[in-house]
Amino acid sequence: MKRFDVAVVGGGPGGASAGWAAARGGADAVVIEKGVPRADREGLGPDSTDAAGMLDYWVDMMALPEGVPEHVILRDIEGAAFRGPTESVTLESTSIPASYPNFGFAFHRARFDDWLREEAETAGTEYRVGLGVRDVTHEKSAGSESGYTHTLTLRDGTEIVADYLILADGPQRTITTGVLESFTDAPVADLLGSRRANHIAYQEHREFPEELFDPRYLAFWWGVIPGHTAYPWIFPNDGTVARVGLTMPIDLDLDSVPDRETYRLLRPEDDRVPPGREYVRRLLDAEYPAYDVDRDFPLVEDRGKRGGVESYPISSTRPIDSPCGAGIAVVGGAMGATSAFHEGGDHVAVRTGKIAGSLASAGVLEAYNREWKRAIGTEVIRNVAFADLVRDFSPADWDRSIGTVRRMVNRGGIGLREALSAGYDGARLFARYKRRKFDYRDDRYVGIAGSDYSV
Repeated sequence: MKRFDVAVVGGGPGGASAGWAAARGGADAVVIEKGVPRADREGLGPDSTDAAGMLDYWVDMMALPEGVPEHVILRDIEGAAFRGPTESVTLESTSIPASYPNFGFAFHRARFDDWLREEAETAGTEYRVGLGVRDVTHEKSAGSESGYTHTLTLRDGTEIVADYLILADGPQRTITTGVLESFTDAPVADLLGSRRANHIAYQEHREFPEELFDPRYLAFWWGVIPGHTAYPWIFPNDGTVARVGLTMPIDLDLDSVPDRETYRLLRPEDDRVPPGREYVRRLLDAEYPAYDVDRDFPLVEDRGKRGGVESYPISSTRPIDSPCGAGIAVVGGAMGATSAFHEGGDHVAVRTGKIAGSLASAGVLEAYNREWKRAIGTEVIRNVAFADLVRDFSPADWDRSIGTVRRMVNRGGIGLREALSAGYDGARLFARYKRRKFDYRDDRYVGIAGSDYSV
C-alpha cells in the first residue's frame, strides 16, 4: 500500500492536467491510467480521442503555462463551414476575444495526450499505465487533510491511499458513477449513464485527392442525419489527410424520426440507424459523386486507434458538481463538461483538471465547484443553450437557421445588430438563444448540485 496526497483516475487531458497541476503545487500525486494500444502511439495510453480541433479562444481557456508544442499541431485552420441540406455559411472568426492568431488548429490527439503526460511526469507526478482501478472506498479520517481517505484497489490487487481523489475517467464514467453514488441519493446512473443521453462518435483517417482537399476550413453538415446534435464532419490534417467522421446519439429509433425521407444520408431501406462507416461512405459519395470512395479516398491505416479508424463516446449530459467536502473532484468528460454539440472538450478537460489539481495541492478543494464555474461556466452555458435550441430541429429548420446566420455574417457579424438586420428569422433566432441562456442563470445548467451530496 502506498500513500499519496492526490490520486487521479484517468490519464487523458483532464487527468494528466490534474496530476501536473497537483505536482507543480507541491503535492505527491499519482495518475492511474488503464491504457490501451493505439496505432498512432508507441506505448500504452488513454483511449479517449476526438476530432482533435482547437479553436482560438479554447487555447486561452486551457491556461497552459506554455503553448501547445509544434509537433502536436498538424495544421492551422482559417475557419469553419456549416452546411445544411441546401444552405451554407462559412465563419472565419469565433467572435470571442483570443490571443491565438488564427481561427484555430487541427492537432494530433495522441501526441497531445503524451505531451501532457510528459509534462506531468516532469513536474513530479507518478503516472501508472497498464492497470485500471477495480474499486474505490472512502473513510472519514481526522488525520487526512481533506477529512477523508480514499483507498483505490487496482486490477492486480495493489492498493493506493490518498487524501484527495480526482476522477477523470471520461464520459463512460466507469469509476465516477459508483463513487458519486456513495455520497448522494440523486439518480446518478440515470443522470450520467443513460445510453439515451450520450453520443457516439466515429471517424476515419482518409487521404483526399489533392484537387478536393481544402486545408483552410473545418466542415460540418447539419440536418443530413437524424438525432439531437447529430452531424458529420471533415477535419483537414497534415498533407492531404483528413478525418471524416460524425457524432450521433446512441440507440436512436428511426421509427420515431418524423419526415425521415428529408435526411440526405438516410435511405428508404434503412430499418435502423446506419453504422458510422456507412454514414461516412454516404457522405463522401454525396459530396464527391464523380469519385470512388475506396480508390480515391484510401484509409490511412497507421493512424487512429486501429487501421485508420476509431470510435469513442462523447458526453451530452449536463455538467455536475463534485462532493468536494469529501476531497473528491470530477473533471472533464466525467463531469459532463465536454459536449457533443461543439465536438470535443479537450480544452475544458485540461482547465477543470488543472483547477482540481491546483486546489487539491493547496488543501482547498472545497472551492472546486465555484472555481470551475468561474473558469468555464460561460462556455458550458453557451453549449447547453445551443444544444437545447436545436433539440427538435428538422432539416428545414437547419436550412432556415444556417441561411439566417449567413445573412448575419454578410452584414458583418453574428451579434444583435446583425440579427435584427437579418429580419424576423434573425431576431427570432437570437432571442431564442438569449432566452435559453437566461434560463440557465444561477447555475441551473448543473445536473447534480453540490448541495445534493452528503459528506
